[in-house]
Amino acid sequence: MKFEGFIGNKKLKEQLSLLLETQRFPHAVIIEGDEGLGKKTLAAEIALALVCSADKERPCRECSQCRKALKGIHPDIIEFSPDESKKSRPFSVDVVRDIIKDAAVKPNEARFKVYILKECERMNIQAQNALLKIIEEPPEHAIFLLCSTSKSLFLETVLSRSIVLSVEGVDCTQGANYICESHPEYEYTDVFQALNLSGGNIGKALETLGDGNLKKLMDIANSVALASISSYEYELIKACSVLEKDRDVIIGALTFMKSILRDALLCDSKCEMLSNQAETVKKLASSLSKAKLLKMIEVCDNIIFCAKGNGNNALLITKLCFDLRRAQQR
Repeated sequence: MKFEGFIGNKKLKEQLSLLLETQRFPHAVIIEGDEGLGKKTLAAEIALALVCSADKERPCRECSQCRKALKGIHPDIIEFSPDESKKSRPFSVDVVRDIIKDAAVKPNEARFKVYILKECERMNIQAQNALLKIIEEPPEHAIFLLCSTSKSLFLETVLSRSIVLSVEGVDCTQGANYICESHPEYEYTDVFQALNLSGGNIGKALETLGDGNLKKLMDIANSVALASISSYEYELIKACSVLEKDRDVIIGALTFMKSILRDALLCDSKCEMLSNQAETVKKLASSLSKAKLLKMIEVCDNIIFCAKGNGNNALLITKLCFDLRRAQQR
């Protein structure tokens, strides 16, 4: 199977290619992953491959079936999602019933009818039970692609009748090259940092670049890093105070600060700088030993881990200040 617009995830691609080549593609597939990782893009690629009429590697993107799919007008690729005008509204049982009725009708043109169900994390229990009826005994021609933030949100009975594809973040270098090709208005170093902050999540990286949050996180990280080597503890407390209101800012700023500390650790080598914060890196490298820099990176990792576990922000900031100074034996 050929993939365009969906990068990384090598093992997942190999698994999909094998399923298509052996003509053993399952009737129900759960595509899980955080928002921005490309679940819907992957679902569209799978649908394209399933309706493609070419004899060569699919999707060919050239046959009449592919051309219709790429234009969004293929009659056998049907998308469903919750009511976008009401974010609190679940993916209701009525929507699933409509899908079941439509699935009973044979495809118009292609071999398969492909149903892409978006935001299935909002599918209530009644809807999942209704869906279970058709994936237990699906029509030969029906394929269901269920996009969700996590497989854990599905009933065990639905999971047992589906295969799960877990979408992961991409390598930052690969992702930065991909984004820069389609968004030449962004600087490579900024894109790389945005991807580093988002864990290789292209969607979130683009969001960070677009809303100006990258500069905000970089400024906070620089401020905390410099304040950490001040002889006055108050400077560090003041720099960290801006982190208290937002858990995502804590995670983002400390992730970027790790890049700065890493650059300081390798300052005397010929390694490429990741943070692009030469002045801050130089000050840290001249003030701290490698052992202390390593301990500060460990501190950042621990606070990020606690923040992702929904730790109390105020307590996390207090711990951050204390642990950063202790890492420097202050």
